[in-house]
Parts: sequence; C-alpha cells; structure tokens
Amino acid sequence: MTTIADFKVATNKGEELDLASKQGTVLLVVNTASKCGFTPQYDGLEALYQKYKDRGFEVMAFPCNQFGGQEPGDAGEIAEFCKVNFGLSFPLMQKVEVNGPGASPLYDWMKGEAPGLMGSKSIKWNFTKFLIDREGNVVKRYAPTDKPASIAKDIEKLL
Repeated sequence: MTTIADFKVATNKGEELDLASKQGTVLLVVNTASKCGFTPQYDGLEALYQKYKDRGFEVMAFPCNQFGGQEPGDAGEIAEFCKVNFGLSFPLMQKVEVNGPGASPLYDWMKGEAPGLMGSKSIKWNFTKFLIDREGNVVKRYAPTDKPASIAKDIEKLL
C-alpha cells in the first residue's frame, strides 16, 4: 500500500526531502499562493503549526502558480513574502503543479486517495488541504474555503 513515505519532494531551497522522514508525524499538506484571496489562511496555518508542532504535527506548504497565476515569484521571493507578511515557520516546499501532466506525483496520489466533490480528482483552487495521519495515509481533503481553525478537531484526533 502506498503512503506518503513513498514520495520525495523538493524544499524551497531545492534540497530533496524524503517523506519517509515524516513517518510518525501528522501532516497538513496545502497548495498555496501569495496573491490569492485565501492567502490570509497562512495566519491560521501558522497558528495550527504553533499549537500542535510539539505533539508531532507539521504543515507543508507547496506553492502553486496554476490558479490565476497567483504565485508568480521564485522560491526566495515566496519565502520572503511568507516570512515578512505571516511570520511562517513551517516548511515551504518548491513550487509544484497539482493538476495536469506535470502534476507532482505526491499530489496525484493524494487526489486519488481523497477525491473532492462529486469524486473529482482535480484540485479546484489554492489552499486545498490534505490531512495525513502518522502512518502516512490521507485521512481527509479540505476545500480552499475551509478555514485552518476548523481542521483543529481532526488534527487532535490524530495526535
């Protein structure tokens, strides 16, 4: 059975990250953008991270420019924007595609494990969230409109 441990991704510094190293951690994986109406959710994501990081929780943000060109910057610009405007301390990954032939294999897997409304596998917009349990399984998919604070109860069940 496939789990998140079967994937490798790149950090925003271009370093390879083997997600097997995240086994035992509850993860919230989010495709993000700096110029989106949902960008203020960074505050809520950081609040979740601060509240639960000492209990084995982490947020992983994957910038994506596929929705309205709302993440045009390079890795350095994105990191600077997130630090200055939201004080982010959780890991930023390298910019990815989440749909189409160039989609990240991680995203293809998560979409298959937790389809959206009406069984749709595509990501509809920025700030779609996937909750991953300690064993590396996708537990739930959340819409961009779902505020991070509303996910806290689901995170607590997994910690």
